Amino acid sequence: MSDTALEKRVMTTDQPERTRSGRTYIPAVDIVEKDDELLLMADVPGAKAEGIDIQYERGELTLTARVDSRQPEQTNWLACEYGVGDFVRTFQVGEGVDAARIEAEVSNGVLTLHLPKAEAAKTRKIAVKTT
Repeated sequence: MSDTALEKRVMTTDQPERTRSGRTYIPAVDIVEKDDELLLMADVPGAKAEGIDIQYERGELTLTARVDSRQPEQTNWLACEYGVGDFVRTFQVGEGVDAARIEAEVSNGVLTLHLPKAEAAKTRKIAVKTT
């Protein structure tokens, strides 16, 4: 493979590079469209508010939730089936969201995002007149 071909492959990757070791999970989500907002709910068990990062840029929404290991040193596990890791997911939302008004909260392992629609993206009812 030539240097140019390798450079093209490296530069066109669509997956973020990880700088932290460990497992990464894709959180399950529900998305609901309401008249004035999109409501996104993502499962992020074990994540705390200070470990959650939400970025919205040019219609792309990225959620990252860091979860600290629950395995203290020198643990003698008899069974260990629950995987601990970070959550990462990206969505193409479009430009119809008012980025300045996005709000988020986390409770009981569920991250809820309120993505208010921009005025131009809201459905308008057009009155019909008789003549």
